[in-house]
Amino acid sequence: MPDTTPAKRYGVIGHPIEHSRSPQIHTQFASQFDLALSYERILAPLDGFAATVDEFFRQGSGLNVTLPFKEQAYDLASPRLSRRAHMAGAVNTLWLQDGQIHGCNTDGVGLCSDLLRVGHNPEGKRILLIGAGGASRGVVFPLLEAGCELLHIINRTSSKAYEIREQVVALDPDASRRLSAGGLDDHCGDWDIVINATSASLNQNLPELPDARYRSNSLAYDMFYASEPTAFMQAAEQAGATHSKDGLGMLVGQAAASFQIWHGVQPDVEPVLAALRQAIGQN
Repeated sequence: MPDTTPAKRYGVIGHPIEHSRSPQIHTQFASQFDLALSYERILAPLDGFAATVDEFFRQGSGLNVTLPFKEQAYDLASPRLSRRAHMAGAVNTLWLQDGQIHGCNTDGVGLCSDLLRVGHNPEGKRILLIGAGGASRGVVFPLLEAGCELLHIINRTSSKAYEIREQVVALDPDASRRLSAGGLDDHCGDWDIVINATSASLNQNLPELPDARYRSNSLAYDMFYASEPTAFMQAAEQAGATHSKDGLGMLVGQAAASFQIWHGVQPDVEPVLAALRQAIGQN
């Protein structure tokens, strides 16, 4: 029987925000369980994030957070943060518990679940992560937690890659054995999975990466998604990657993890992902 309780209020907050597909995703998730909810896009002033969040939670139940507010969300929810949020230094999911705001980061969970979905389990794999911005920070710990053999972060400014490594190792000293960092020209060895976490694909540009060597049955994964294969995906296949995937599945996967935090149930991502593919014109 459909849920007849009043619809709870959820949303995604960012600046800009009109491009967000989160309302479509969460509305479809809710329909799988006959849950009544409202989900809206919330444009926060660049200097008014905390005030906007405070206003929302006077009646709202949960918020997704997107650029450029994930670090501010981390500060706002501290010290009521999940281990994943601590490791990432950023928060993309907020909710009220006992009258206080709590925070988690589901980006890495979304990535790992999508890697499993496309048949590339991170466990035991050598993974090269390109970029050292917020997108990278959110996925390092979950990839290590998934049991990868080695995770190597490279970035144009190598100090930023080393900074991520130092922060993760400070929180989890055991990570030092499997986590390394360097500059763009420092990616010796062959890789099972190469992940583009830079913003290069936003403008269909290639990340600055000298030729990476791909192992057999390898995957090139771009966190960005588009209606056509990205420049990174095309170049990776030409360089020997066996498979290439974009990040639409990661987007849906991280939303599913947020949905589970809020509602206690795990939605089926496949029909939602299929609907989004159709919406962006990619079969």
